[in-house]
Amino acid sequence: MTWLITGGAGYIGAHVARSMTAAGERVVVLDDLSTGVAERLPAGIPLIRGSLLDRELVDRTLTGHGVTGVVHLAGKKQVGQSVEQPLTYYRENVHGLTVLLEAVVAAGVGRFLFSSSAAVYGVPDVELITEHTPAVPINPYGETKLAGEWLVRATGRAHSIATGCLRYFNVAGAAEPELSDIGVFNIIPMFFDRISRGEAPRIFGADYPTPDGTCIRDYIHVADLADAHLAAARRLAAPGAGGDLTVNIGRGEGVSVRELADLVADVTGDRTEPVVEARRPGDAARAVASVELIAGELGWTATRGVREMVESAWEGWRLRHPAAPVR
Repeated sequence: MTWLITGGAGYIGAHVARSMTAAGERVVVLDDLSTGVAERLPAGIPLIRGSLLDRELVDRTLTGHGVTGVVHLAGKKQVGQSVEQPLTYYRENVHGLTVLLEAVVAAGVGRFLFSSSAAVYGVPDVELITEHTPAVPINPYGETKLAGEWLVRATGRAHSIATGCLRYFNVAGAAEPELSDIGVFNIIPMFFDRISRGEAPRIFGADYPTPDGTCIRDYIHVADLADAHLAAARRLAAPGAGGDLTVNIGRGEGVSVRELADLVADVTGDRTEPVVEARRPGDAARAVASVELIAGELGWTATRGVREMVESAWEGWRLRHPAAPVR
């Protein structure tokens, strides 16, 4: 097998590329480097710089490298930005996927693994979110991921392509400091950013119906997430593989924002009391994955805890921000 990883120079993509190559898989990366970093990739992985909207480039990449399977991670992923720029999100996430799938069909590629999101579920009022929980996204980002799942499955059925859709929960941490998340859009980097600027971390809403009043989330270490991609890719590549696979990727354990803030304080040594601000629109009180299906289907389970996520993320943050205070 030769796998094309779209978005493979990004935060998650580089971890997936490293996990797959370490396991002996042949990998080629297509990335426009709008958020990706070429230096994240291991030596020897071919990197094609360009957009999925460039059908000619995608065709050349698939045929020129003898691609037999695709892991599709490229796309826009900021919820707030998607509300402000829905046309951009539909163009990049849905039209870009359409162009890629057209090229996949034309090239006879038989395996396709799609990076989806727990955002497809919206704000379900359940203890654990299963793959059968109704998907009712509440923002354009979640809508594009759900539409992407529909498109992937329909294409797979029509053209006998084995497909998988992986619904990520909250991704954090780093396998190596140089692979850490360089954005400040997720909660742990947001905490680090405030601490580094001498400001109090922010908690959005402390009046939710949870034990400490703050939102509860399921956090997954990015290295575990990468290993889940490898397990899913090998499942699709197995002889006789067919149909479609849709699974949650999480730990199945909830951590409140207050608990996470306390852990960040312990790891960084910064004991500044967080400030509580107004709730953000659309935040669910609780969003925790049921992980029974992925364990049964792939024999995969997360092995890394939340402390390891925070510690590895802080190490990466300090690599890029050496002036960050050490207390």
